[in-house]
Amino acid sequence: MAPHNQSNTIDFDAAKLQRLGYASRIQKSLKPVSLAQLRQQLSLQLQTSLEAERILELFYREVQRLVPLGALSYQLASCDLRLDLGERGNHSAGYRLSHAGEYLGELTFRRNQRFSEDELGQLESLLASLLFPLRNALLYRAALQSALRDPLTETGNRVAMSQTLKREVDIARRSLQPLSVLMVDIDHFKQINDSHGHSIGDEALKAVATALKDSLRNVDMVFRYGGEEFMVLLSNTSREAASMVGERLRMAVMGIQYLVENRAIELSVSLGCASLLPGESMESLLRRADSALYVSKREGRNRLSMAG
Repeated sequence: MAPHNQSNTIDFDAAKLQRLGYASRIQKSLKPVSLAQLRQQLSLQLQTSLEAERILELFYREVQRLVPLGALSYQLASCDLRLDLGERGNHSAGYRLSHAGEYLGELTFRRNQRFSEDELGQLESLLASLLFPLRNALLYRAALQSALRDPLTETGNRVAMSQTLKREVDIARRSLQPLSVLMVDIDHFKQINDSHGHSIGDEALKAVATALKDSLRNVDMVFRYGGEEFMVLLSNTSREAASMVGERLRMAVMGIQYLVENRAIELSVSLGCASLLPGESMESLLRRADSALYVSKREGRNRLSMAG
């Protein structure tokens, strides 16, 4: 747990905190306690949850009973977890967290007054109470994430796709925003497997999945639909914009430099695009995108077709 300086923070959605009931708890009056008392209380309180955000919010609230803080920020890129509580301050104390050699992320305390050596010592002592509960919460989070991911391509699986698409369709209907999907199929994938073996086919799948993800916005999502087929979910994206995204994905896959025994394997994809119609179901949206995909395959592959 080594201290360091850290300047970048990412604002946490205060509305989400309020929905989760955290805001009212933060306003609760905090009675001062001794370091020993607070460590004992933290060791009990922080083990009452397996949600990393909840544990960090509890920790932030309770630490202020001993050391005044303006803000706490935390990030762990591998879990896509970023949290910022409170307001920025002029002075910071940053720590690289680890438990039994396992990296647990970066945590920074902030406030407008400089931290004294005594306060830094107290913070570091209290951090020791955070490590074990935080590690358990991160393991739980990772288990949930892995249950929704395709292990080969690191894209979402069919379960995640159904859950996410249903949610996005509901949001698009309520907010009257556009929503589009792309069905993406690797051309002549069976020939790759037959000619080079399934391990090379797996590598080609991973290469295509990476190219798709690297060519999209952070808010867009890629799911493995099955076999060599992917579904790309484009939130708040019109038919015209989705068509341009589809072309960008097609070109990105064509640009993959994939060598097997010093011989290049040419990769390409066929795509079908559909945009949500008023009152349309999730199932109908997918069917239309799938039908458009088959038009692309029937007309020669390595092209994008739009659903009518």
